[in-house]
Amino acid sequence: MEEKKKEVMGVIHSVESFGSVDGPGLRYIFFLKGCNMRCQYCHNPDTWAKGGGERMTPQEAFDKAYHYKPYWRDTGGITVSGGEALLQPEFVADLFEIAKKKNVHTCLDTSGSPFTMEEPFISKFQKLMKYTDLFLLDIKEIDDEKHRKLTGCTNENILELAKYLSDNGKDMWIRHVLVPGVTDAEEDLKKLAEFVKTLKTVKRFEVLPYHTLGVFKWEELGLDYQLKDVNPPTKEEIARANEILGTAEYTGYLEKK
Repeated sequence: MEEKKKEVMGVIHSVESFGSVDGPGLRYIFFLKGCNMRCQYCHNPDTWAKGGGERMTPQEAFDKAYHYKPYWRDTGGITVSGGEALLQPEFVADLFEIAKKKNVHTCLDTSGSPFTMEEPFISKFQKLMKYTDLFLLDIKEIDDEKHRKLTGCTNENILELAKYLSDNGKDMWIRHVLVPGVTDAEEDLKKLAEFVKTLKTVKRFEVLPYHTLGVFKWEELGLDYQLKDVNPPTKEEIARANEILGTAEYTGYLEKK
């Protein structure tokens, strides 16, 4: 007798019913548990641990989100973020497959750190990619040595992910968190701009200003926040970064498939 496949469960940290910055339009956002990166400026360190959280099947998660469909109109939909969503690729793929059957726009927000061309990950990712309309890819730092210092991980496979999405015709937004004195070196911004220009499917390229809104979470968790003396970037610093990166060139996105 054939054994019935066990349904995958998602481990969810929290949700946001009316997200407006993680993808086009108004969106229902799932923040998943677990992340391998340890970004020095992370504003959600409470999502790092893989344990805890609320467990849902893909259908349960979709039903919870679909309740808000009247607010999405023609441009909104569902975004899965983290933590790191690619640590749960099977759950996200199944959730997005259900969503696409209902013609719901799907968006994945990722830092790309779990990406590899090796099995079993790549087969799971290819299924996920099939049902994902838009990828939001954070490139923390283009210089690999600085990236390792900032996040504890290499960026080589993250850049490989960006190329893979481009080669497979998947729309993406590239985002770069601007941290004064950390991720704003002119030579690195120029190098990042050159890299993004090699990608064929970037629909938006934007600077996300560093902020300190999550510092209290570090303190609650008893973690040492190493950027205590770093202030958010000024308007002038943000404008400078946008000019170097050429972000104004990337403004279009076909929001409804």
